Amino acid sequence: MGTESPRLGFELLAVDPETGARRGRLWTAHGPVETPAFMPVGTLGTVKAMAPWEVEELGARMVLANAYHLALRPGVEIVAAHGGLHAFSGWRRAILTDSGGFQIFSLKGLRKVDDGGVEFRSHVDGSKHYFSPEDVIRIQESLGVDVAMILDECVAADASPAEVLRSVERTTRWAERAAAARSRRDQLVFAIVQGAMDPAARERSASELAALSFDGYAVGGLSVGEERGLTQRVARHTVAMLPSDRPRYLMGVGMPDELVRFVSMGFDLFDCVLPTRNARNGMAFTSSGRLVIKNAENRDDLRPIEENCPCACCSRFSRAFVRHLFVAGEILAARLLTTHNLHFYLSRMERLREAIPLGRFAEEARSLLAATEPAPA
Repeated sequence: MGTESPRLGFELLAVDPETGARRGRLWTAHGPVETPAFMPVGTLGTVKAMAPWEVEELGARMVLANAYHLALRPGVEIVAAHGGLHAFSGWRRAILTDSGGFQIFSLKGLRKVDDGGVEFRSHVDGSKHYFSPEDVIRIQESLGVDVAMILDECVAADASPAEVLRSVERTTRWAERAAAARSRRDQLVFAIVQGAMDPAARERSASELAALSFDGYAVGGLSVGEERGLTQRVARHTVAMLPSDRPRYLMGVGMPDELVRFVSMGFDLFDCVLPTRNARNGMAFTSSGRLVIKNAENRDDLRPIEENCPCACCSRFSRAFVRHLFVAGEILAARLLTTHNLHFYLSRMERLREAIPLGRFAEEARSLLAATEPAPA
């Protein structure tokens, strides 16, 4: 007796009447993802310094990998020969892959864009490659991920009006081609709204992409150097134009207080390298602010990184010991700090999720913001 295909799509479960924060569930081929959700970044198929089962134990239901990086190294063929990225990487839950559009368009002087796609030189070995919207879909289908992102054209925050208009028009055309190239029924595909800092361009991009009925919608082209207040204004303006029955993904943010604010706007999915990158650089997030572990004040501090934190780092080790490891260059320091930071992010998202259907979101958000160090301007 055969088994039925897994349910795919987004289920909106509750909306906070005061703020518009949403509680939902994204059904994927590798299980449900409770939203709002933070996705740890595993660019090359792994969250740096962590084993996949450790990330699972922390509560993550979906991680982010990068199709551009995986296509260059180790190569799509090798991943596909293992049966896909889940089998290759040992991660059993959902995977979202960024198309690599942002990474490609960051290669100034190493890429050339036309209406067909983008030609670029690898940052690994300088070899020449060409990605079309169809190529990017095929790559992600070969990787076997749960959520694939389309190829889009990201421009700088200070791009000229002509550049912004061109990127919006090109992103829509590429989205049409990506939609036509799809062949896997077990994979969700998200479009990416562009438009830089121009509200009218954002409106046009969102409207044109919504008409194509993708499985979800992301807001790209933010956190690219603009001041934080502008990021929030553009994000708030854009999210209101996205379909309410599809997941809304804000790409590449952010600090803990920013996540609370963006959940309040109605976004459902987030990713950011900060908790893992900062951990490897010796910085921990706590409810009373950021902790720089190498500082001399931690040399003989017997307290954990965070009092009453149940993570494996805080429940077993002192600040003094973690500082000792970091100063000595021991790998365990990065692992412990990454464990704590991911727990900090994931547990906060869990608190927000639980508060929404209970009508306590605004109160919970105010509590978290009052105890959270604000992001730099």
